[in-house]
Amino acid sequence: MYLKKNAIWLVALLLCMAVPALGATLDQKELLGKKLFDDLNLSLNANQSCAACHTGEVGWTGPHSEINAHGAVYEGSIPGAFGDRKPPSSGYATQAPLFHYSKQGGGLFVGGNFWDGRATGWKLGNPAADQAQGPFLNPKEQALPDAAAVMAKVCVADYADLFQQVWGLDPCDTGKTDLAYDYVGLAIAAYEASPEVNAFSSKFDLARRGKAKLNKQEQRGWALFMGKGKCHLCHVPSGKLPLFTDYTFDNLGIPKNPENPATLADPDFADPGLAGFLRALAAADNQGWRDMTYTTNVAKFSNQELLDLAAAHEGMHKVPTLRNVDKRPAEGFVKAFGHNGYFKSLKGIVHFYNTRDVLPRCQNPLTTEAEALAQNCWPAPEIANNVNTAELGNLGLSDEEEKALVAFMKTLSDGFGD
Repeated sequence: MYLKKNAIWLVALLLCMAVPALGATLDQKELLGKKLFDDLNLSLNANQSCAACHTGEVGWTGPHSEINAHGAVYEGSIPGAFGDRKPPSSGYATQAPLFHYSKQGGGLFVGGNFWDGRATGWKLGNPAADQAQGPFLNPKEQALPDAAAVMAKVCVADYADLFQQVWGLDPCDTGKTDLAYDYVGLAIAAYEASPEVNAFSSKFDLARRGKAKLNKQEQRGWALFMGKGKCHLCHVPSGKLPLFTDYTFDNLGIPKNPENPATLADPDFADPGLAGFLRALAAADNQGWRDMTYTTNVAKFSNQELLDLAAAHEGMHKVPTLRNVDKRPAEGFVKAFGHNGYFKSLKGIVHFYNTRDVLPRCQNPLTTEAEALAQNCWPAPEIANNVNTAELGNLGLSDEEEKALVAFMKTLSDGFGD
């Protein structure tokens, strides 16, 4: 199941991706998407925008160091409302294919957005556009009651005329609310696909174009990435502009984050990841998702088959891109890593990948990363089923090799030389 490097379809997809015009300005649709992305008013209490959880200076993920240092889950528009996961990066998310099932590697779910893949792209033909519609109506995020409430706010925004100019549709037309809301998602996805978000301007990119040179430690890290570290098996570096993900799902055995609000409320909480989404598909009342315009071969599975597949994918979360994985506004700024934000440093998560199956279990399953590193142990996985043992856990890397991998990953931050 884990031999993903042989997924020929993926390599072909990456090789065929268009190269963006670096430094290009935003077109009208992208500009509209940016305005929607930045608008605090598009939330119940006019206090949360997409940018509140996805900010460019930190690689399009959570922008608050103090939150990242603890539970890593961001509060929604309603005070006290929290989700279960840290914000994924919205950078480079537009490249994800539609959520589908591939027979490669023994059978793999591929694509979609969100940590569990539930932004499938089946509705709008674009996972990023489907994803963009989700937070507005999520009671734990922007918390608006329905699409009409979103469009009522767009109707009075200072960019309402731009909306009509781009789409030829008055955002105040209550007879076309659903269509207008689809345009909201598509506009945000257009912005997220723009060179402002997907800049491809890292040291790694410049080195490939002969405009920069990796130092010896970074070069060693690149060699380890492609070899002993096995990183390339999931964070695929193929193509002219590699995206460092294969869009699949894995259970890495990440421990529970003791400070995650869901865990604080219930120490027995365990995030099912992809399995939860597959169960939701099987349980959907009218099964209307099977007839969506862009639904893929997943629709061929019966409800029982989806439930069986859920059991085989318990605890799996999307393989994220490594682009901008270390991008931060200052050296002391804390970023969180993993679906639940358990790790607070790249060195910590690399050490986990290297030694997860070598070091002893911490006695307390709610041991923090800092405590685990000090005690030289790792807590039990949040979900012990389906843990990937083929590509991580006992890599045999030295401390210097771990540091070299970290040094290489730091070359993937956009804005090098700015």
